[in-house]
Amino acid sequence: MTRRKSRPQPSLTRSVSGVVFDIQRFSIHDGPGIRTTIFLKGCPLHCEWCHNPEGISTAREVMFWEARCMRCGTCQSFCAQNAILPTPDGGYFTDRERCVVCGECVGACPYAAREISGREMTVGDVVAQIEKDIVFYDESGGGVTFSGGEPLLQPLFLAGLLNTCREREIHTAIDTTGFAKPRTIDAVRHSVDLFLYDLKLMDDEAHQKHTGVSNELILCNLRWLSAEGHRIVIRVPIIPGINDSEENIVRTGEFVLDLAQEHQVDILPYHNTAEDKYKRFDKEYRLHALIAPQPEEMHRIAATLHGLGLHVTIGGQ
Repeated sequence: MTRRKSRPQPSLTRSVSGVVFDIQRFSIHDGPGIRTTIFLKGCPLHCEWCHNPEGISTAREVMFWEARCMRCGTCQSFCAQNAILPTPDGGYFTDRERCVVCGECVGACPYAAREISGREMTVGDVVAQIEKDIVFYDESGGGVTFSGGEPLLQPLFLAGLLNTCREREIHTAIDTTGFAKPRTIDAVRHSVDLFLYDLKLMDDEAHQKHTGVSNELILCNLRWLSAEGHRIVIRVPIIPGINDSEENIVRTGEFVLDLAQEHQVDILPYHNTAEDKYKRFDKEYRLHALIAPQPEEMHRIAATLHGLGLHVTIGGQ
């Protein structure tokens, strides 16, 4: 077991705050070993298949669990903004433009049908949660992964978290889209032990159509990080009908082969388990009819990439 020295942190660093929407302990799919995954709110991309819709906006949001709602009307009576409106079927609808996320309806609901997604936490708050599982990191070769959303969208908060973890000798990883200014990445990269780097589509026009942004910056940043010698695992979500064509898979593989270092490629099968989340935020899920790729399709894609000379895993395992 690794022994660490306790080092007091400057109060300024510990007091830097950000918005977190989830903390998952004992994660095994976000890097090596047993990990704690910290989900930071906010993302510059709007991927049609996003499985964390609560991580897109930087703002705190009210989630509504319709299945828990007993239609008692308590939430409406506590809303000073008149943002909770009755629907013809006897239920209730939240006017998101009127809602100020005060939390009154959340506290008033006797059935826990309402919840706020996103809470402000300081670096000290988050690190206190991370340190609870140090023994598991030491025994498994794990650590902490900062995900989202896009963690680079909260650069000062992320830098404080990474630096503090590094000083405590906790292995760090960030799960990133790579869509950030180079100077933002440069400010944190030396405190990152592992980049989990998403590659979605190689064609820029298709990338803009399905994610809302160009892939030019993403590809440039990946080339740079590889050339600088950083440890990177390339992650490719496989979305049927969008990026699973032979052409895109081959172009992706050729791009990775052309990087300065060899990198492992994880192909991650699409799943629609987040569809219900969109309803909780009154958001439209645009891929509701999409079916997850079959195992044989994932193996076909893996074989194509392996045939190019890449080390490939399915599902990141």
